[in-house]
Amino acid sequence: MSRTAKIAGVAALAGLMMTVAIVAAVQPDEPAPAPPLVLPADEGQARLARELDRCASLTMPDSGCEAAWAANRRRFFRQDESTPATERGGDMAPDEGARP
Repeated sequence: MSRTAKIAGVAALAGLMMTVAIVAAVQPDEPAPAPPLVLPADEGQARLARELDRCASLTMPDSGCEAAWAANRRRFFRQDESTPATERGGDMAPDEGARP
């Protein structure tokens, strides 16, 4: 490589570095975005999480676990606490709950 080509390469590199420095100095500094707000979990959610952790290790059916999974599904799908009679009663027919 000739001496002239080396000088041209160094000059091009220096010009590129100068351009980057000027652009960096001209652009306004923007503050870093705020970190996402993490709210502490309330006691009910913490209790539900502990119950679900306990249920994950069980191999036999447990009524407490079934209730915890149902509560977790309601929370996940943001359903109201009032559920149809078919979900609450299990095998109870919907019209049986309407009798006096």
